[in-house]
Amino acid sequence: MKFDITQHTQYTLVESKVEKLDASNASELKVELQLLNKSGVNSIILDCSKTKYCDSSGLSAILIANRLCKDTNGKFVLCGLQPNVAKMIGISQLDKVLSIADSAELAQEIILN
Repeated sequence: MKFDITQHTQYTLVESKVEKLDASNASELKVELQLLNKSGVNSIILDCSKTKYCDSSGLSAILIANRLCKDTNGKFVLCGLQPNVAKMIGISQLDKVLSIADSAELAQEIILN
């Protein structure tokens, strides 16, 4: 599996295990996120600490997660951004839209507060 999913009491942690979040695997992430949402999960942390590259397909999956959580009064936090991924998010100005934390621990604090 390219994404590890760990259920916690108040949120779900999705860990990306892919080096490149792109058209070859972004649709799998979207499906996982939609399944979580349909099962009642509305607070998600997406840990991208192992992901070194992200294209527009990957950004689309991230935005879908953000929208699904917000539409159900939950929270979405992106964490562990590698330099190239952080740069892509900055260029696309998604850093103004998304909640971003340096680590999963800091992301958990955002979710719980």
